[in-house]
Amino acid sequence: MVRKNPLRRKRRVFLNAGSGSPDNARVPRFFHSWQQISADLDPSMKPDLVANIADLSELPDGAVDAVWSAHCVEHLFAHQVPIALAEFRRVLRATGFVCVIVPDLQAIAHWIATDRLRETIYQSAAGPVTAHDMLWGFGEAIARGKTAMAHHCGFTPTWFLDCFKEAGFAEIILRRRRDHLELAALAFRRRADAIRGKTLMADLEL
Repeated sequence: MVRKNPLRRKRRVFLNAGSGSPDNARVPRFFHSWQQISADLDPSMKPDLVANIADLSELPDGAVDAVWSAHCVEHLFAHQVPIALAEFRRVLRATGFVCVIVPDLQAIAHWIATDRLRETIYQSAAGPVTAHDMLWGFGEAIARGKTAMAHHCGFTPTWFLDCFKEAGFAEIILRRRRDHLELAALAFRRRADAIRGKTLMADLEL
């Protein structure tokens, strides 16, 4: 259900897919002057659009200039991932781009291989994060009843790239964010020149 009219355009518009907390802590400064449409499955987050990101049917084709999704796609089941990415592509304008960030499971393989599944890897604003959290979802939140925080799939670079290809994107740039143990993908509806891709990666702090 759309909570308010999100499509009045005075500025460039981006979709925050899986927006989570209304504080927008994960949204890059690059987007701060843009109009935001927030979409989340949890109505308590007060998004503009209460929806599963694999079904954005309340948004028309070509509604936004960009899609931003940080640590959300891994909450889908594996078969839903290309569907969600195809929805991201559908709601983009022809010159639009998508940026998706997910945990990098290959980067945490060392903790698993050395039997340190529950050892703290890093401290987040919400508390310590373990390899188990990165695999299956943030355990502390799930224990509090936030079962939507569970992860139903995970990504290594090759499969992440394959999902974007299956969704029909013309060009994909993939970057490993080693300091954050994340994979970041920047994808375009149509081919983008190398300068634009490089500039956007810098602007999005990837």
